[in-house]
Amino acid sequence: MSVRKYEVLLKSVELGSLTRAAEVMGLTQSGVSHIISSIESELGVRVLSRGRSRVSLTPEGELLLPAVRAIVNGAEQLRQLAASINGLSCGTLRIGAFTSVAVHWLPGMLKTFSAQYPGINIELLSGDYHDIAGWAASGEADLSFTSYPEELDCRCIPLREDRLLAVLPPDHPLAGAAVYPLSRAADEPFISLLKESDHDARRALESAGITPHVKYYTKDDYAIIAMVECGLGMSIMPDLLLRGQSRQIAVLPLDPPVKRVISLAIPDPSGGSPAARAFASHVSAWLDENEPAAR
Repeated sequence: MSVRKYEVLLKSVELGSLTRAAEVMGLTQSGVSHIISSIESELGVRVLSRGRSRVSLTPEGELLLPAVRAIVNGAEQLRQLAASINGLSCGTLRIGAFTSVAVHWLPGMLKTFSAQYPGINIELLSGDYHDIAGWAASGEADLSFTSYPEELDCRCIPLREDRLLAVLPPDHPLAGAAVYPLSRAADEPFISLLKESDHDARRALESAGITPHVKYYTKDDYAIIAMVECGLGMSIMPDLLLRGQSRQIAVLPLDPPVKRVISLAIPDPSGGSPAARAFASHVSAWLDENEPAAR
């Protein structure tokens, strides 16, 4: 069985285009089309629906996708296992991360990890909690950062606590206060992430029995900060996300305090591929050096 052809199929699905998949995989568009046709002929089902501008999985393709991904993941683990015998010299590692980790932790982690393992290729999947849950469930990510492990059927390693903060317009009456009473959020226009991703703020508000008056929804963390700066409302966001921001906003600790726990989720109960295990160990070492846990 040729694993390469299934890698081509996954890349076509990921990019939604045979032409783009061909460019990435170093093939011609007709070559990719021939590979997909051979898979369909071999399996006896049509796996891709070809539209004018993009391709997508058929219902039959959706059913086959987990098995196809398992074949590709298994082959990658086999390659990495063989490579680990010679010092983990090659392989591909797919990492899922939400914004604050992708911006403030991962660049440093990847710099030192790549210096130690230069033959490991990294694919960064950046999205919100909803995206990460999907990548973990499907096996698309070898490991993922999350702050909501309850919804993941994964082994989760707690990394660091991260406090949640009130984010207020610069002219807010409490802009100069020491803390923001969480109960006050019931009376303020609130700017929220999309419902499937707003676990942190929702958890904080629910802990105080508050149903916020959500005026705006967005998927973009930094759009929330810009909207708060313009006086469109307030929000609740993690400390790590707000690190180094230069917007004209007021940031206050919550009263009572609320925290999230950033964790590393590994779908494979055995610890994943050799590269995944090496990266998980590297994450802990990097954090001990660069983000010491509060005592």
